[in-house]
Amino acid sequence: MPHPSCPSSLAAELFFQSFTEEPKGINSTRWVEENRRWRKQVEESPLLRPQWRLAQRTRGWSSWRSQWPFTKARSFCKTHTSLFKKILLGLLCFAYAAYFLAACILNFQRALALFVITCLVIFALVLPFLKNLLGKKLTRGLKPFENSRLKLWMKWVFAGASLVGLILWLALDTAQRPEQLISFAGICMFILILFACSKHHSAVSWRAVFWGLGLQFVFGILVIRTDLGYNAFKWLGEQVQIFLNYTVAGSSFVFGDMLVKDVFAFQALPIIIFFGCVMSILYYLGLVQWVVQKVAWFLQITMGTTATETLAVAGNIFVGMTEAPLLIRPYLADMTLSEIHAVMTGGFATISGTVLGAFISFGVDASSLISASVMAAPCALALSKLAYPEVEESKFKSEEGVKLPRGKERNVLEAASNGATDAIGLAANVAANLVAFLAVLAFINAALSWLGELVDIQGLTFQALSFTQVICSYILRPMVFMMGVEWTDCPMVAELVGIKFFTNEFVAYQQLSQYKNKRLSGVEEWIEGEKQWISVRAEIITTFSLCGFANLSSIGITLGGLTSIVPHRKSDLSKVVVRALFTGACVSLISACVAGILYVPRGAEADCVSFLNTSFTNRTYETYVCCRGLFQSTSLNGTNPPSFSGPWEDKEFSAMALSNCCGFYNNTICA
Repeated sequence: MPHPSCPSSLAAELFFQSFTEEPKGINSTRWVEENRRWRKQVEESPLLRPQWRLAQRTRGWSSWRSQWPFTKARSFCKTHTSLFKKILLGLLCFAYAAYFLAACILNFQRALALFVITCLVIFALVLPFLKNLLGKKLTRGLKPFENSRLKLWMKWVFAGASLVGLILWLALDTAQRPEQLISFAGICMFILILFACSKHHSAVSWRAVFWGLGLQFVFGILVIRTDLGYNAFKWLGEQVQIFLNYTVAGSSFVFGDMLVKDVFAFQALPIIIFFGCVMSILYYLGLVQWVVQKVAWFLQITMGTTATETLAVAGNIFVGMTEAPLLIRPYLADMTLSEIHAVMTGGFATISGTVLGAFISFGVDASSLISASVMAAPCALALSKLAYPEVEESKFKSEEGVKLPRGKERNVLEAASNGATDAIGLAANVAANLVAFLAVLAFINAALSWLGELVDIQGLTFQALSFTQVICSYILRPMVFMMGVEWTDCPMVAELVGIKFFTNEFVAYQQLSQYKNKRLSGVEEWIEGEKQWISVRAEIITTFSLCGFANLSSIGITLGGLTSIVPHRKSDLSKVVVRALFTGACVSLISACVAGILYVPRGAEADCVSFLNTSFTNRTYETYVCCRGLFQSTSLNGTNPPSFSGPWEDKEFSAMALSNCCGFYNNTICA
């Protein structure tokens, strides 16, 4: 404290503080003036002169004076920090707006991705303001509907209108394609099977069941039938595929171009690492949590499910079956058996965003994979509440939902590094499972073939007597037919569904991609009585039916992941895991039925007359379709030249086109 005889106590206090820290709450100009006056007075005071000399020796007045401009600048910056941030943000927004307008004006098609991202960001920023502005007005407007009688009446009207609309839609839409009714019958069959196996028949929440199936159906119509939804998801799938192709830059540098092009492990597995890195960055930024919470909120208010189970199922759209429960880790100990069953079902019924990239790299249709994973979320909740209804009192019925924290990483680089490191374990797990299961499957097939040879049954080769064909192709064939697959394609599709359930979805999708590549390369559909590929409709239905982790090996993964979180509930987890596995498998099959109902061929049919009039040297799917049509339109007339009907009649080049087709394909017409 300054001496009482000091002519200016404030000046003394400020002077001594100037040697340690900058004064707070004092005007800078006043501070300088007071210090100048104190310096003059302290030199004349015998009591304070020793303290003044000590201050001069320890720090020095000249040192303080030389640092004064920097101190003043720092003080000014601290005072106006918020203003500087606003100015900088305004300049950045102005610069981005100019760039955005220039990109859209120059070539809007090229800037479509930028336009979509910008619209999503603006929507996310504006949504909280709209909620604060209009939220109370909407709440007041909905108050009349809180009346119990009016609410019940509105529910019955909505249910009746939905039922009538579904019947009319099916009657009108299936008039030209009655085979789509088979897929609708398949949905009814799976629902009846699950209801017959339900844990508590009388406690089924039909609101959750019908809302979940309805949301799945509406989303399917949006994605598959409407041009806007179809083109949007097709575009999204193409962008994801382009994005995943950047993996080649890293994997080629590490492994070399030859391995990346020819070896599966160096093609698909690096994509898992790359996508895991990206998902970790998005989680650190909070984007994944935001999307998951919005989806969970919508499902919760429509289906009436609890916050925790809804959040976990919504999270399964983006993360895996072991990562999604981590979103609700603090609440797992208090969740009911029905809620745990829903969490498990969501994991079995969907695929994670990480392995989604690997499946796309196989050549599987990206838009179908993305839409199948999203459609599975409401259906998983619906069927879970059908197979294991809620009979306990849940602690998580609040409509506010559950808050998700952001990542624990300190910056983006740490998030990227952790994501890539964590994905290494997943990639190694995928590789190990593929090696093990393919080897075991080959051994079982060879053993069955050997048993057939011991009893002198001729013609039973590895392909003719295999585990997957005997068990899957015949036993699962009726089930696959009820999904809407043509009978001739049923054996191959049933085999893929069986491989997915008994082995895993990686092997099944890899086999599906081989069938697709054969079709696109123009291979004949039948060779020596064996079908080589399946139709486009069957490919789409199969893609939906395989989209999920519902296989026997996933039981151990799910139990291991959840038991490590809540070890004291191991017995409860073991009780419901098998039921959840079959429920999750039914979710994928019902999604396939929805795809079978809604699928219609898209794109103009090939103009075969113009196509075969040109010189073609490679076999493609278009070549096969056109040549098959030409063979069917050709009639042999003994030694006379063949005659043509339909679009090939009276065409001078028909004979030349027939000769070209015979050079690629074998047919009785070519004999």
